[in-house]
Amino acid sequence: MKAIVCNQFGQPNTLQYQEVATPSPKEDEILISVKACSVNFPDTLIIQGKYQFRPPFPFSPGSDVAGIVLQVGKQRSPFKVGDAVVGFVPFGGFAEQVLIKSSDCFPKPKGMTMVNAAAFLLAYGTSYHALKDRANLLKDETVLVLGASGGVGLTAVELAKLMGAKVIAAASTKEKLALCQQFGADEVIHYQEENLKDRVKELTNGKGVDVIFDPVGGSFSEAALRAIAWKGRHLVVGFANGEIPKIPVNLTLLKGASIVGVFWGAFAQKEPQKSLANIQQLLTWFSKGKINPHIDKTYSLQDAPKALEDMMQRKVKGKIVIDMEL
Repeated sequence: MKAIVCNQFGQPNTLQYQEVATPSPKEDEILISVKACSVNFPDTLIIQGKYQFRPPFPFSPGSDVAGIVLQVGKQRSPFKVGDAVVGFVPFGGFAEQVLIKSSDCFPKPKGMTMVNAAAFLLAYGTSYHALKDRANLLKDETVLVLGASGGVGLTAVELAKLMGAKVIAAASTKEKLALCQQFGADEVIHYQEENLKDRVKELTNGKGVDVIFDPVGGSFSEAALRAIAWKGRHLVVGFANGEIPKIPVNLTLLKGASIVGVFWGAFAQKEPQKSLANIQQLLTWFSKGKINPHIDKTYSLQDAPKALEDMMQRKVKGKIVIDMEL
């Protein structure tokens, strides 16, 4: 089978499109024919050796997959050959076939395309876990979403609005902010042209925001935290800016605020029943037309390095997906 392979840590242009051996499932695994795999910011880190873990070489990036079951391991599985599924793997999705644990796989809802299915789990799973489980978001609270036009940020805008919050979206261009408004943002902040802290204070009549959803990091993290409300929760989702912020912790003391880590992958492994309930809720909302991923662009498997490059250069709005049919 063909795959995009990382043989050494480096930039996307060091990845190879090559033939690799077809894997065989262990007892608790299934083998799927990958029809689509979305591109996520962690994929750009894992190929550079900058992620929380480093897979052994050679490996393929890619986590969010959708496809058709080809083979089932010996252990009893809820899936059978021919089933359409959506699932999550730590890496390996940029390939024509991939192994996935049965417990990390779900039936693809009818009416959901393979491309949409591949764009679903990580982004929506992360945002819902962040807002529901880590922030305990309440109706009528105010949420500030940094990097709001990105794959995870846009789902946070969409979900926070669905959960009854007022949403302030911050992004770097007018085009990106317009997209955020389409997905439910009540107010927007152009943080290349406006002072983030001052604008948040203005939009909240001096109160500040109850929840900060922060997948960006860098200097924006402290600016946002300085505009947090009493007992606010600052959700640390990631560092797309490339810089891990050094936060003056006295700010949390003054506001009675919390800085809360969000790692959906670990949550899904350590608390599988809660994660399953979240995913089932998200899939129900999709089936009812209440949420739907924004697909900015699709790429062929061979062009996956270009997709990663576009992600790194912040050219992406919403989600981009590797479509095996291209």
